[in-house]
Amino acid sequence: MSKLPRVWVIDDDRSIRWVLERALRQADMDVTAFSNGVGIMEALQREQPDVILSDIRMPGIDGLDLLRQITARHPALPVIIMTAHSDLDSAVSAFHGGAFEYLPKPFDLDDAVDQVRRACRHQSAAGAAEPAPLEKSPDIIGEAPSMQEVFRAIGRLARSNITVLINGESGTGKELVARALHRHSPRAGAPFIALNMAAIPRDLMESELFGHERGAFTGAQARREGRFEQADGGTLFLDEIGDMPAEMQTRLLRVLADGEFYRVGGLSPIKVDVRIIAATHQDLQHLVRQGQFREDLFHRLNVIRIHLPALRERREDIGLLMRHFLAQAAIELGCEPKVLSANALERLQCLDWPGNVRQLENTARWLTVMASTKEIHICDLPPDLGSGEPAADDDEQWQSALRAWTRHRLLQGGGAVLDSAMPAFERILITAALEYTGGRRQEAARLLGWGRNTLTRKIKELELAVPVGLEHDDEDREP
Repeated sequence: MSKLPRVWVIDDDRSIRWVLERALRQADMDVTAFSNGVGIMEALQREQPDVILSDIRMPGIDGLDLLRQITARHPALPVIIMTAHSDLDSAVSAFHGGAFEYLPKPFDLDDAVDQVRRACRHQSAAGAAEPAPLEKSPDIIGEAPSMQEVFRAIGRLARSNITVLINGESGTGKELVARALHRHSPRAGAPFIALNMAAIPRDLMESELFGHERGAFTGAQARREGRFEQADGGTLFLDEIGDMPAEMQTRLLRVLADGEFYRVGGLSPIKVDVRIIAATHQDLQHLVRQGQFREDLFHRLNVIRIHLPALRERREDIGLLMRHFLAQAAIELGCEPKVLSANALERLQCLDWPGNVRQLENTARWLTVMASTKEIHICDLPPDLGSGEPAADDDEQWQSALRAWTRHRLLQGGGAVLDSAMPAFERILITAALEYTGGRRQEAARLLGWGRNTLTRKIKELELAVPVGLEHDDEDREP
């Protein structure tokens, strides 16, 4: 009979310990739970589990400190880090410290069990070196599950020099992710050079990338280093790579394959050691099928792909981002930071944000200058943002807003979500219907799909304050 996998769960939250113990035991694992990390290193001298799940923030000893001690003395022991405070620094710190996996709370139990199983199968050979101090990355913010995947990817790539392709709409923060990948990589002390392919005239692109010799063309009065030479030893970020002309795609492919190139007008090859991070808002696979992008170059760039979600796909982060941008704008302008009212935040969460995070940041600057009071209300919002009302033929906006609200409540640890959502939902529908019918309850009930008695009962149950002018009961006036 095979021995059950042994798992240690370390968390100061009793409910988390109980849930994990129950799930892992149901998955045929031997589980031991600890309320904090004190004494864990001594316990490891007596026996070792197959995997450890540890929270980050605990009394006695911080989870990341414990992780570093474990990986220093027991590098083959996989440690899965759990945290309710999920941000980029936590993810990168966890992977730098040798974590096998990073599990943001609240997590799916099936996912947690699968990760433990995987950790048991593959003993992680985590490095024993102390991680370098991490520079703060306050501009990459998000609690949405899609952003946690981005943080996790950056953390996993922290010790790597591998080529990365970042995909996402304009304004989602692709350069911020590229800078984070560089900052948390072994190349952090070397240059980070960014170049936007869409912003360079076609006839200057070769010189911009590879440099030129004196006299190579009219106006070339001196030798000039290109971006590849400037980035030697570091990272070259090629933004909007889908706009690169075909002839330059061929030259870039050759550099990626050989690691060397010629300056324009040069006779001697120049060898460089550069990590390439590329980004695009376009579908490169579609461009390949259309013959507009080289397939071999696509496969060279698409080693690891990171997808950045659009802001409308992570509406629960809008409040978090706005607080950050309003505080940042206040520092830049030397004034007191503005605060969003609940109604203004709701309106912002209903908008589509075609310019994504960049548009939101510009909105925060506009509000810091133009809003007349410290608290920002709906009437203070820029007129070019639109009304925020859902389009007549588009139900997706209110559904997305409801989804964002639900995720936010769940992230805050809230339960019985329907108990608060359903009454609010019915209040809004009833009030809107009564406003539309001028207070005629029978007609409002028909529009809602109810009987008149049901509507009257709902108004009483919800203790609904009917707006002034709509208070009358129309029983005597109904035909």
